[in-house]
Amino acid sequence: MVGTPTGRPSGAVARPTRAVVVVAAGSGTRLAQGRPKAFVDVGGRTILERSLVPVLAAADPFQIVVVVPAALVDESRALVEAAAGHAAVYVDVVAGGATRQESVASGLAVLADEVDTVLVHDTARCFTPTTQFELVADTVRALGHGIVPGLPVSDTIKRVDADGDVRETVDRSELVAMQTPQGFPRDLLDAAYAGATAEHTDDAALFAAAGHRVTVVAGDPAAFKITTPWDLARAETIAAEPFAGGSASADGRSSAEASRIGIGIDVHAFDSAQPLRLGTLDWPGEAGLAGHSDGDAVAHAIVDALLSAAGLGDIGTLFGTADPRYAGAAGEVFLTATRGILDEAGVRIGNVAVQVVGNRPRLAKRRVEMERALSILVAAPVSVSATTTDALGFTGRGEGVAVIATALVHPST
Repeated sequence: MVGTPTGRPSGAVARPTRAVVVVAAGSGTRLAQGRPKAFVDVGGRTILERSLVPVLAAADPFQIVVVVPAALVDESRALVEAAAGHAAVYVDVVAGGATRQESVASGLAVLADEVDTVLVHDTARCFTPTTQFELVADTVRALGHGIVPGLPVSDTIKRVDADGDVRETVDRSELVAMQTPQGFPRDLLDAAYAGATAEHTDDAALFAAAGHRVTVVAGDPAAFKITTPWDLARAETIAAEPFAGGSASADGRSSAEASRIGIGIDVHAFDSAQPLRLGTLDWPGEAGLAGHSDGDAVAHAIVDALLSAAGLGDIGTLFGTADPRYAGAAGEVFLTATRGILDEAGVRIGNVAVQVVGNRPRLAKRRVEMERALSILVAAPVSVSATTTDALGFTGRGEGVAVIATALVHPST
């Protein structure tokens, strides 16, 4: 193992409660490069090294368990140590088994006792963005069951017989192409692996076979799997971009170059006759906010920030007060509709930051709950903070709430 004997930080450093098992034990036969896929070079760095970069970029630490071929454990340790740098104490390297399922089991066996959320990730998806790891981990904790990222299937799918004759066209609206990382509550995944009696193509299938629920969240085109020489050539092209790991936009710029930021502001006065709905949460005992809808200033500010970043107008233009459909509508309605508008426009949400300005309600005890609920709705990390104006202005006098939101978006192709 790398670092301490347990692969975990010691002393006063907090031990991670979430982990990523990076599966890198495959032979890479279809890639035809003469060595296991994880150790193939892409733009001067191995696929294995590149697959660790987005995990190491996460704001909060993961325990990282890298599962590799038994004959390459020592070489892998050197690569991982170099890639992880100061974070090497958070990483373990273990030998895999004859099958992917055995390899994942080897990784699960060395998880720290503190870990309660486990992500399983294919190293071949080395350009998976950090936001996808965060989204899956946060959603597992929010919902308490299996979470997998996926993309809609765009090709027409046919079912054929052994001779290749077409038998039927499959309804692709019900199909999703799975990606990784796939996330699970640690205790349920351990039990599912312990009771597995058959080989499954991915961890979500094994988890579901044990009788557990699995929900799909939005995946990312950048998280493609390097399987064939064509995929490898595509990866080399991406690695050569000025911002390696980003996908190219239609005008040739990398996604990092084409990213855009938007700002949204919403203000509502208190109305004691209404229940309070803020950040999509109910606040019993608190005075509500006046408005045509439910007055959720957090949701409304996020919508304006997203539309601003995408150049698609504002909440008043798209969801105006003259439209009776939105009378009393919950914040979730606007957030879900806005995400759909961005999807249709080919825009992917990177993250959202929210600042709530007001004397009440007190957000501290429910901040994490609000962040999780909002992150699920926009399929991207949402951070929430709060402040007051030291008794100045209408918020300082307790007359209402103001919310400022900032959003980062990227082209999805």
